[in-house]
Amino acid sequence: MDQMKRYAVYYAPPEGDFASRAAGWLGWDAVRGEMVSGPKPEGLPDGLGDITADPRKYGFHGTIRAPFRPADGLDRRAVEEAVAALAARLAPVTCDGLVLENLQGFLALTPAGCEAALLELGAAVVEGTDHLRAPLTEAEIARRRPERLSPRQRELLARWGYPYVMEEFRFHLTLTDRLAAEVAGPVAAALAAYFAPVLPRPFEIAELCLFGEDAAGRFHLLSRHALTG
Repeated sequence: MDQMKRYAVYYAPPEGDFASRAAGWLGWDAVRGEMVSGPKPEGLPDGLGDITADPRKYGFHGTIRAPFRPADGLDRRAVEEAVAALAARLAPVTCDGLVLENLQGFLALTPAGCEAALLELGAAVVEGTDHLRAPLTEAEIARRRPERLSPRQRELLARWGYPYVMEEFRFHLTLTDRLAAEVAGPVAAALAAYFAPVLPRPFEIAELCLFGEDAAGRFHLLSRHALTG
């Protein structure tokens, strides 16, 4: 895994019960780079099928810098060194905890009590990693469906390579695909009970985690870099 198709800067929980339970739910452990299975939540609707296909390939994470192709001439080592140097300049963010939310049809854990600090961290990481990414291609821009974006989001896409940055950034830890309205409630209740015993309180973002996308489209945790600024 010396060179990946794309890189991303994420939050990923440290080793422990929270990380294990989340990986078991999604079915992919980005740290070990393998499919995993764990106990399933009680109370899920019958006949639900696979509802974690989209988040599974990324592993359990919170996006800080969305996946990007590296600029010409940059290898994995150069990307890691840049992320490490950036992390050394930034401070950790401490939140009150995590809550389960329905975000326009998909379920996710979102932090509470740290909105301003998270916006500041997100902006600093986007700015500090922008030199690492290759310019977007026309096909990549089209995949973002710019016709559905607001004028400000289109501006952010053109400037930073992603529309949901700066004041549009909302940190979240995705748990499901988009769900039909009639099953979203029961699934949310089951997941709330499933994660309740392991949710960290307070919730801290203490590292920048560099992830990479392999040839098969799966993301792997490549390195962790402590926020020590």
